[in-house]
Amino acid sequence: MAKRRLRNRKVRYVAIGAALATGGAIVSLLPSANAADAKTPDQIIKMCEQSRKINGEEQSLDSSFGDGFLSDNCDFVETNFETFDGPTEKASIDFPNCEPNATDPAKVSITWSATAAQGQGKYVSTQQGAAGGLFGFLSGSWSKHKGTLDMTVKSATAGDTEARDVPVGKVLHMEFTPKLQRMTGEWRVRIDAQEQTTTLPASPEQNFVAPDVVEGPVILPGAAGAPGVVDGTSKAVLEDC
Repeated sequence: MAKRRLRNRKVRYVAIGAALATGGAIVSLLPSANAADAKTPDQIIKMCEQSRKINGEEQSLDSSFGDGFLSDNCDFVETNFETFDGPTEKASIDFPNCEPNATDPAKVSITWSATAAQGQGKYVSTQQGAAGGLFGFLSGSWSKHKGTLDMTVKSATAGDTEARDVPVGKVLHMEFTPKLQRMTGEWRVRIDAQEQTTTLPASPEQNFVAPDVVEGPVILPGAAGAPGVVDGTSKAVLEDC
């Protein structure tokens, strides 16, 4: 019996949920997803950026959107917020007391300084530093937490000048451990279900999720209107000559 060739056969897939894979992996609809359904996180973020509504706010149709919006709704949903100690770093030059004839501790004035970077999310669209767009929505969620640094600022510093004694046969330097905080969340994108028309078949609701994370220093208020400084712990470290 001759085999029949299938031509122009239309198959309708029913999408029930969205599964998220971390990193650069594929985010796809389940359980009956095909290659057309699968989206990378960057593609999902573009759909979010060109959504009809973002975090409850109606968006105007931009000329760069082409024929129209890429999705009907996008929300950033925070899933966790935590505070933790960042990496300890050397924050000053060395102050040695290593002279062969030294008998007394050396009195020194140490000026130390350390810098902590402010994150702006994982995606280009959340790192543009403008008041609007996805950057604006992400920074708005970030700034709701106490002690966060404005996301338009790339870093903040901590520092001081201290009087210290360096024992004979020792080298002294300062270290600083910043206190950091991390906000994790998801950009949740939805394409609404469409009823069948005379020209187009019905399509189910589609949902996509892309993970995001922002890390930055805990900021202490500055004195008399001065910029805030990074919270953390400084420590004098002694090593042998």
